[in-house]
Amino acid sequence: MITLEFKLKGKQQQYRVIDEMIRTAQFIRNKALRHWMDNSSVKLSDLYKQCAVLAKEFEWAGKLNSMARQASAERAIFAIQRFFANCKSNKPGKKGYPQFKKFSRSVEYKTSGWKLSSDKRSLTFTDGFAAGTFKLVGSRDLHFYAPSEIKRVRVIRRADGYYTQFCIAVERTEALTPTGKALGIDVGLNHFYTDSTGATVPNPRHLRNSEKALKRAQRRVSRMKLGSANRKKAINRLGRKHLKVSRQRKDFAVKTALCVVKSSDFIAYEDLQVRNMVKNHKLAKSISDAAWSQFAQWLQYLGKVYGKTVVAVAPQYTSQDCSTCGTLVHKALSVRTHVCECGAVLARDHNAALNILAKALRQAGVNLNTVGHTEINAWGQTDL
Repeated sequence: MITLEFKLKGKQQQYRVIDEMIRTAQFIRNKALRHWMDNSSVKLSDLYKQCAVLAKEFEWAGKLNSMARQASAERAIFAIQRFFANCKSNKPGKKGYPQFKKFSRSVEYKTSGWKLSSDKRSLTFTDGFAAGTFKLVGSRDLHFYAPSEIKRVRVIRRADGYYTQFCIAVERTEALTPTGKALGIDVGLNHFYTDSTGATVPNPRHLRNSEKALKRAQRRVSRMKLGSANRKKAINRLGRKHLKVSRQRKDFAVKTALCVVKSSDFIAYEDLQVRNMVKNHKLAKSISDAAWSQFAQWLQYLGKVYGKTVVAVAPQYTSQDCSTCGTLVHKALSVRTHVCECGAVLARDHNAALNILAKALRQAGVNLNTVGHTEINAWGQTDL
């Protein structure tokens, strides 16, 4: 499954109709969740029936396409299933009990309620809301895919406009010449990552670099009168700045992961529990800004696309063990150089990257000389 995104170009009146569609989808989702709370042993089929009841009870809810109502109910059941899965696996901390949504930003259609033009450059919504036809602005070409391969159409509201995502049921694969190289990666805050060859990639610190402008925009919001038009404009400007930071972070993660995947046949990295690491309030902002989890997800996805082996290893003792002799050398976080009695002296992150690579090779049972011919072990996938 791949996802292609386009910006929707239309009139202001059409955008207001999309807002109504999003609010209706939120209403259906919340009603489905309430039905589950009030009744035991509720299944997805029961929520589908509840959607039909709501469409008859509320005329404006019936305007939303029937499959879009079902997709909204699916969002509720997925939240319920995730909650029970967390309980069953004894996930530490909060289990994520399903909550009612207040500020939804998207509505999802399945295979009906929308129609593409013959040139695949415009999208028309055909349900009861009659939002009309929108021009699709983007660099991707939908001519490569049959209409039957488009399984979902998702409309998203962001600070800088409205977007649509086409979820297409195809597998993306790319062929590359094997390099025969293996690489271990240790992510950090001083450098975004240090690999097993000693090379480093600087940490871009997108949020830190934009923090001054973000604070200024936030102060402007605080000075505006509640409910005023100027406050809404200030909130939108603030949202655009945050959106720019998130896009910079994603762009960096994708391009860096792509370079790593193309340069090596075997990639090893730490399976960090970032959720627990951000509990350190002194480092939480820097860790979140680095986006290690996003980088790891793209490593796994691109590794599968290009047929490379990507292995996640446990992070325990990767910084403390000596990569040369295996001796445990205790170091505080402030100590950035690894010095061992065996004579090994190298950067702390470089030592950790070597340990990560060695641990991954042992875990995968891979011979370094045959790295380019191994199978991939991907634990997750992120759509483009």
